[in-house]
Amino acid sequence: MAALPFSTTCRHSSSPLHHNSKSSFIGFSQRNNIWQLLVITKSISRKSIRKLSVKNVASDEKQELKDPLAKRDTFYEFIPDSASIASSIKFHAEFTTPFSPEKFELNKAFFATAESVRDSLIINWNATNDYYERKNVKLAYYMSMEYLQGRALLNAIGNLQLLGPYAEALTKLGHNLEDVANKEPDAALGNGGLGRLASCFLDSLATLNYPAWGYGLRYKYGLFKQHITRDGQVEVAENWLEMGSPWEILRNDVSYPVKFYGEVIPGPNGSKQWVGGENILAVAYDVPIPGYKTRTTINLRLWSTKVSQEEFDLQAFNSGDHAKAYAVLRNAEKICYVLYPGDESIEGKTLRLKQQYTLCSASLQDIIARFEKRSGKRVNWDTLPDKVVVQMNDTHPTLCIPELIRILIDVKGLSWEKAWNITKRTVAYTNHTILPEALEKWSLTLLQDLLPRHVEIIRMIDEELIHEIISEYGIDDLDVFEQRLKKLRILENIELPSSVMELLSTEETSTVDPVKVIEVEDNDIMATEKEEKKDDDIDDDDDDDEVGEEGQEEDNENLSIEEDTDNKVEVRFKVDPKLPMMVRMANLCVAGGFSVNGVAAIHSKIVKDEVFNEFYELWPEKFQNKTNGVTPRRWIRFCNPDLSKIITKWIGTEDWVTDLEKLAILRKFADNEDLQLEWIEAKRRNKIKVASFLKDKTGYVVNPSAMFDVQVKRIHEYKRQLLNIMGIVYRYKKMKELSAEERREMFVPRVCIFGGKAFATYVQAKRIVKFITDVGATINRDPEIGDLLKVVFVPDYNVSVAEMLIPGSELSQHISTAGMEASGTSNMKFAMNGCILIGTLDGANVEIREEVGEDNFFLFGARAEEIAGLRKERAEGKFVPDPRFEEVKAYVRSGVFGPYNYDELMGSLEGNEGYGRADYFLVGKDFPSYLECQEEVDKAYLDQKRWTKMSILNTAGSYKFSSDRTIHEYARDIWRIEPIELA
Repeated sequence: MAALPFSTTCRHSSSPLHHNSKSSFIGFSQRNNIWQLLVITKSISRKSIRKLSVKNVASDEKQELKDPLAKRDTFYEFIPDSASIASSIKFHAEFTTPFSPEKFELNKAFFATAESVRDSLIINWNATNDYYERKNVKLAYYMSMEYLQGRALLNAIGNLQLLGPYAEALTKLGHNLEDVANKEPDAALGNGGLGRLASCFLDSLATLNYPAWGYGLRYKYGLFKQHITRDGQVEVAENWLEMGSPWEILRNDVSYPVKFYGEVIPGPNGSKQWVGGENILAVAYDVPIPGYKTRTTINLRLWSTKVSQEEFDLQAFNSGDHAKAYAVLRNAEKICYVLYPGDESIEGKTLRLKQQYTLCSASLQDIIARFEKRSGKRVNWDTLPDKVVVQMNDTHPTLCIPELIRILIDVKGLSWEKAWNITKRTVAYTNHTILPEALEKWSLTLLQDLLPRHVEIIRMIDEELIHEIISEYGIDDLDVFEQRLKKLRILENIELPSSVMELLSTEETSTVDPVKVIEVEDNDIMATEKEEKKDDDIDDDDDDDEVGEEGQEEDNENLSIEEDTDNKVEVRFKVDPKLPMMVRMANLCVAGGFSVNGVAAIHSKIVKDEVFNEFYELWPEKFQNKTNGVTPRRWIRFCNPDLSKIITKWIGTEDWVTDLEKLAILRKFADNEDLQLEWIEAKRRNKIKVASFLKDKTGYVVNPSAMFDVQVKRIHEYKRQLLNIMGIVYRYKKMKELSAEERREMFVPRVCIFGGKAFATYVQAKRIVKFITDVGATINRDPEIGDLLKVVFVPDYNVSVAEMLIPGSELSQHISTAGMEASGTSNMKFAMNGCILIGTLDGANVEIREEVGEDNFFLFGARAEEIAGLRKERAEGKFVPDPRFEEVKAYVRSGVFGPYNYDELMGSLEGNEGYGRADYFLVGKDFPSYLECQEEVDKAYLDQKRWTKMSILNTAGSYKFSSDRTIHEYARDIWRIEPIELA
């Protein structure tokens, strides 16, 4: 009997994670050298059954359930040894892996090992979700377009506390655990910090026993695989699913229809019917997310898209028109092909919008179905916010708001008022950027074409928002009101709703003084009328109109006032036909959500003071800060075992892995010479690993004794890789001007490591990649420089590369233009691993510097509050560049780094205004400060005792930046959920 990936009997086809009502998986037993799944039946002695109890961690009250699995048997805890694990791996190698049976090579060993681990996860996975369902707990649903998970094997084994047994088992089978783990491709479900944060959050949610699910899309090719050639970055399709994924389980019984295009027709009771158009299916793939040292295993549900096979045009295929035959199938499947498809074309924009809506629609249909199932026969929709909270990770899932309203009104029959009220209490929004291009706007025309029903709902939300603004502030001053609408409205350059126009017209009319009837002589009346006409600049040609009865004169005057009022309102709030009509997704998030949070203290301040200041004044209670964090399991415990052992030794416990505040204990040992020697040795071993890795990846040989200086992150102008490489060019130029002896005396040897992907259509970012690689090629083969300076660009940067580089890094660069990085999380990972940061006061750098100590952070550059003034100074032509900056630009243009023409790249740093010029990100302004700060870095590195103390204090001060702390704050302040532990 083959090992079953999930139980054989399910209670209902709609169950999100099936649990066997007759039996439970407990482990393996060997029979005829084949490992088989055992079941516990009711005949097993009660003594052998360990009861499942549930612990409410928040209240610390432990209750043993009388019927812990709702009239089904429980399981005892099976802790496998290396022999049973080896047999389990052998079983999967023979029966379940997608490889031929003749050989047991590394790829096959990885799949067999992963499937063995998955068997150990499934019982906890099913039990966790079964408990959530039966107890009808409130769940947090995390909605994200990205999950940058990295490799799962070592993380899962580590969380299960089985690293030793699995290593020993694989040794018996002729393989090394590390070699096997290295065969796992990184799951290509994300790009940068946004997706990595989402994955850290899932790890913390499971570890802390919070009831939660993640929702995302199952990208077939991810973003792209990055190759570095002589021409710079080249993108090719990522192949992470080429052999399949052993972690995911296809749920053929969980799929939902998703509609595009079509038309909207009136339905009963104010509802609408969305008919016609294009219909696809979103199908669920589930991935288990295990917690550390806990049974809790939560779910990440990823959607893939398809159409029913009936859509395949067999007649067209048989007639030879093959493209037509499967066009509908391909059109549906391509929605989940690529993360962030290029959106320069209308087709690209449409595809991106389809992706976002697919995520929102399928996930919300699933959430609603699960809510109804848990509610029983009578569903009280008012309780939805008490059982469900949806967290939108940035603006990509914004369509959750109109989609939830659509489902509640059109499918479930609720009124607009009730649906709008429920939605506003259910959905929350995390802002991750202040960059205008990242605060998404969508063309109204495109949205109207693709999602006509949702545009109707967005218009209604916009109208509700305007009326709330009027209710709060009034419309006495139309100039102020107009400016407020420009900031707050969801719809941009779109006519005001008729209800608002009527209100404005009425209000404008009411401000005109009415005609007063008083008893005066006729001659006085005539004189007064003439004087008023003179004051109001009424044309003399209208004098004849004044002759007649008094009532007629009054009517004419009132008619004139009404016409003027309408014209004034229309002129003031008119649509500019030269500008596009847009939908501002961030504004929709703020208006439709009950919570808005930034992700670092300085970022949240900018959000309140600048980005959404008018919203903050309207709803101050909505706004919060939740400083990001990273999981200490993956980012120090598992990726840096040498340092982890030292920390455990000196702290006296391994509890720091789930209680990172204990790292602060290291502060009292920072001057201890024994600790410093152990610390230096751990860093040296990690640097040797990095040097070997760089040789394998790039062919460059580097000296592990040099300082390892690292900047790895998405390539973007605001992150200022350009500042870093221009500083290196300056360093290289100065070296070339000195003798060999002078160079050795003046410069600390450095290995400068870069990594990151430039978006495929981001031309300037790709120029920066090309520049870095050209500089590296020149410097690295210069015999005069030798090991004093190396520049290495690591291709295809991902989580696994980060797990290698970060433990061996000594200096890490986080040098974005102040006020432009929302938070950053790689800075936290580097600090946690004892790497010292050089950076600006931007994002989480501010808080990291506070925690690790100002003396242990290399600070340079303009402050966030200075940026606007500096750009204004530049626009006015008052900026005077530092001579060293001009020197570097001239040196680059001289052709020393090859024949490529860098005029466009250097030109972006010149001029006073214009798109792509005027040094918008202030590289030139911060350049002299950066060079001086790097001189301080060299001085500090020469004193290794001081440097090591700084390194220890960085690790000790990083305790705040655990995603566990962040998740506790989300759970307490936003989601209002409590941890539930299966004991």
